[in-house]
Amino acid sequence: MGDFRITGPGGSPETAPEALAEPTRRVTRGWVTGVALVNVGINIAFFAPINILLGLQATAISPESKEAILTLVTACGASVALVANPLFGALSDRTTSRLGRRSPWILVGAILGVASLLFLAGASSVALMLLAWCGVQAGANAMYSAVTAAIPDRVPVLQRGRVGGMAAMGQTAGIMLGSVVGFVITGNIAVGYFICAVALAVSVIPYMIKPDDPELPESARPPFAWRSFLSGFWINPAHNPDFGWAWLTRFMMNVGNQMTIVYLLFFLTDVIKYPNPAEGVLILTGIYAVMVIITAVLAGPWSDRTGRRKVFVMGASIVIACAALIMAIFPVWAGALVGAAVLGAGFGAYLAVDFALLTQVLPSAAGRGKDLGIINIANSLPQVIAPALALFSVKVLGGYTALFVVAALIGLTGAYLVRRIKSVA
Repeated sequence: MGDFRITGPGGSPETAPEALAEPTRRVTRGWVTGVALVNVGINIAFFAPINILLGLQATAISPESKEAILTLVTACGASVALVANPLFGALSDRTTSRLGRRSPWILVGAILGVASLLFLAGASSVALMLLAWCGVQAGANAMYSAVTAAIPDRVPVLQRGRVGGMAAMGQTAGIMLGSVVGFVITGNIAVGYFICAVALAVSVIPYMIKPDDPELPESARPPFAWRSFLSGFWINPAHNPDFGWAWLTRFMMNVGNQMTIVYLLFFLTDVIKYPNPAEGVLILTGIYAVMVIITAVLAGPWSDRTGRRKVFVMGASIVIACAALIMAIFPVWAGALVGAAVLGAGFGAYLAVDFALLTQVLPSAAGRGKDLGIINIANSLPQVIAPALALFSVKVLGGYTALFVVAALIGLTGAYLVRRIKSVA
């Protein structure tokens, strides 16, 4: 693969390796499909356990402590993700393999994730369950950091809303299929984890066949030094304010969203008293998925055409917060159905357009994997904080109504703060 011509400081032309250049060639449908399928596999591995399997496993281990066990396991797994995502992203930035910078880590992450899911299938204690889930999080986050960084590596800015929409569709399909797994296993937790492992393994094959992942020349990789490597994980928001605001707003949106869904199985069981909670999760997730796909497909390209990002992100964030309020005001099955539809409508647009916005505030091309890994902490850290906030809301503030109101307020605050991003329209 050759070099691209880019513009250096002051407008002077420079030559950079293709791996570090700003992309100008539109990506093919086949490549985008490969990215979407990797996202499908990752999200099956995440959400079948989070939505159904981990809850059932916690109940089987100790019905009286199921909420505490689920909170502990998901929080510890998310803590691993906090480190794994930026770390693997930074390692992929420095990778000089003939397979490219990102592809090797997608493969390594898939192997680790599959092995951990199979181990999780046999976990019969809280300690083993926790250890295995941490392995799943490490492997899946290695994959996610690499495939996410591949998008700004390869996709021109004016195509990123569309590609972000396709990635959102992949994520949503993974969430939906994860709920299907939880529904069809009829209580056989081990079978559910086995299906997740197979899905994760198969999902990487189309991308790995033709990753279109430019090799980073050895000469373009700076010498390694622990001090500079570790200090690179701190991006000063005073020097990069738009990056800081983008991180904060995504963090707040994810806290609110995670609070809304983390106890969904228990909400259907204990409040709505739906006769088959696993079936209820499947129905709600199906409605959510359809709406995500519709709005992601519409909002991503629409944002590309207008060249505007913030108005879409703010509007979508408000819609997401409204979904939590619907669940709070109408804690009945009909309210859950409407809430799922509204949540999907908001989150589809949010996923597609906010990702495009994020890629436009990254500090440097050489550190895209690391920088997006830091952004992805805003996806992982809420998995630590949201379950604790949800548990506090349910046990101390008065139940699920309080939980959903708190989630909505956090989301609305995040929507307001998007306006502080200045460099993106």
